[in-house]
Amino acid sequence: MSHAQQAQIPGSLCFVRAYAKINLTLDVLGKRTDGYHELATVMQTIGLYDTLCLIRTEDQRIEVICDTPELSGGDNLAACAAERIWQRKDALQPVRLPEGLTIELSKRIPVAAGLGGGSSDAAAVLLALQQWWKIPVSQAEMVALAASLGSDVPFFLTGGLALCEGRGDVVTPLPPTEMGFMRWLVLLKPPIGLSTATVFQHLSASDYTDGRYSRAFSTAVRAGASPHMGHLHNSLERTVLERYPEVARAKADMLHAGAQLVQLSGSGPTLFAPFPDLKAASDVQQCLQAQGYDVYLSHAVHPNSGNVCCY
Repeated sequence: MSHAQQAQIPGSLCFVRAYAKINLTLDVLGKRTDGYHELATVMQTIGLYDTLCLIRTEDQRIEVICDTPELSGGDNLAACAAERIWQRKDALQPVRLPEGLTIELSKRIPVAAGLGGGSSDAAAVLLALQQWWKIPVSQAEMVALAASLGSDVPFFLTGGLALCEGRGDVVTPLPPTEMGFMRWLVLLKPPIGLSTATVFQHLSASDYTDGRYSRAFSTAVRAGASPHMGHLHNSLERTVLERYPEVARAKADMLHAGAQLVQLSGSGPTLFAPFPDLKAASDVQQCLQAQGYDVYLSHAVHPNSGNVCCY
C-alpha cells in the first residue's frame, strides 16, 4: 500500500476525465512582440482521454503518480495546476488545513504529440478541485489561472468546439456541429516527440496566413452550415513534414491506406484523418496497425460537468 493510500482521508476521492484535442484549423498570423506567435485556431476535443483520480491525504503535499513513470512528480502540469488552485483556496481561509493531495494519472493521450494532453490534465485538475472544494473563483479568474499554466489550458476549461485566438488562450466557444465528413477520426502518432517551440522557430513568413481558414470554419458553424474538408488547414504542417521525415512517411502511409485527407494536429507529430463512416475508418486503422504504427480510433466529444465524479 502506498503512502498516499495509507494517509487517505476516507470518502475523499474525485475522478475526472481529461480529453485530447485536435486542431481542425491552425492559422499562424505572425510573430508577436512578446516572442510568441499570433494564432487563430479551431480546436475540437475528442474521445481519447486521460483519467485522473484526485485523493485528499493528510501529508500536506501535492504529488502526481503516473503510470508513465517519467510523468510522476511535482513538475507535472497537473501538480502545478493543483498548486495554483490550492493557493487560491488558502487565500480564502486564514489557516491552512492539514491535508494534501495525490493525483493518480492514467495516461492514454500520447506525450508531446500535438494533442494537448498535459494542458487537458491541468484544466481537469483546476475544474475538479474548484468544484470539489467549492472555491468561489469567477470565470475570468479561472481563465487567468489556466492561461498562467499554458496557452492551450483555457480551451480545455470548456472543451468541445472553439475558436482560439491570441496565443491560443482567447477562447470563443462554437456550437456543436454535425460534420458528416468526420464522424470518425483515425489518429496516428509517429514514434517521435516534437517541441512546440522548435517547430515555431522554423516557420517562415510564407507559412503565415491572414486567419482565413479559421474564420471560414467559424463563420460556417455560426451560420448553421456544415464545414467541409476545404476548411481544414495547419500552417505548421509544411515545416514539420520537411524537417521530420518520420511524419512525412506516416502521412504518405495513411493516404496509401485509404485516407482521403490527412492533417497535422497542433505542432505535431500526430496526424489525423477524418472519415464519414466506421467501416472506412476501421479498415484504415487496421492497415496502419499492421504496419506497426501507434493508431487511435476516435470521434468528436463535447465534455460537461458530468465528467467529474467525487466521493
